[in-house]
Amino acid sequence: MAELTLTTFDWVPELPRGYVRDLRIRWALEEAGLPYRVESAAFSDRQPGHFSHQPFGQVPWLTDGDTSIFESGAILLHLGEKSDVLMPTDDKGRSETIAWLFAALNSVEAASLPWTIFQFHGLAGDTPGWKPLNDFLNARLKHMESVLADREWLGDSFSIADIAMADVLRLVDRFDGLAGYPACRDYVTRATARPAFAKAHADQIAHFAAAD
Repeated sequence: MAELTLTTFDWVPELPRGYVRDLRIRWALEEAGLPYRVESAAFSDRQPGHFSHQPFGQVPWLTDGDTSIFESGAILLHLGEKSDVLMPTDDKGRSETIAWLFAALNSVEAASLPWTIFQFHGLAGDTPGWKPLNDFLNARLKHMESVLADREWLGDSFSIADIAMADVLRLVDRFDGLAGYPACRDYVTRATARPAFAKAHADQIAHFAAAD
C-alpha cells in the first residue's frame, strides 16, 4: 500500500482549532487503522506548491502514492474505498453512505457554514441577513432531527457519512445551535465519544499548538 500523507496548515489561530477539516481525515484514518503521516503547509505564506494540491489555498489534502486529493468529502470517499470499516461493501449500503456523505456537505453544511461564519464574527441576532440564514439552517436541522430520532448512525453502521455529518453538526453545537434538536445533539455526542475522534482531535490541537 502506498504511504498516505495528510497535509494541513502548520498553524492556525485559537478560534478554529479543533474544527479545521483535516480533523475529518485524521478521524477516518484512525477509525480505519490506516497508517499515515502528517505534513504542514504554511498558513501565512501560501506558496504555488500549495495551490498545486489545493487550488483554493485551503486544507486538507491527502497524498496517496502519486495521487493527490483535495476537499474533505472527496478524501473521505477515497478512504472509504480503502476500508470496509468506513464504507459498507454491499451495493445498497455503499449507495446510502455516499448519499449521506453528500447530504452532509451539500444539504446541511451549505446551510450551517454561513450561519457559523456569522457566529464566529459576532453577527448573529439583529444583523441584516441573519434571520434567513438562521431559518435556512433550522429547516435543515428539523429534517435531520426526524432522521436521527430512531437510528444510531446514518446507515447500519458507523461510516464516512457519519464522520462528515457529525463534524458538520458539531460546529453548529459549538454555538448551541442544536439546543432544540436533542436527537442531533445525542448523535454528535455518540460520534465524538469514539476513541478515534478523541485521538484525531487531540492530535490536531497538539499539531497547531506546537507552532505557537
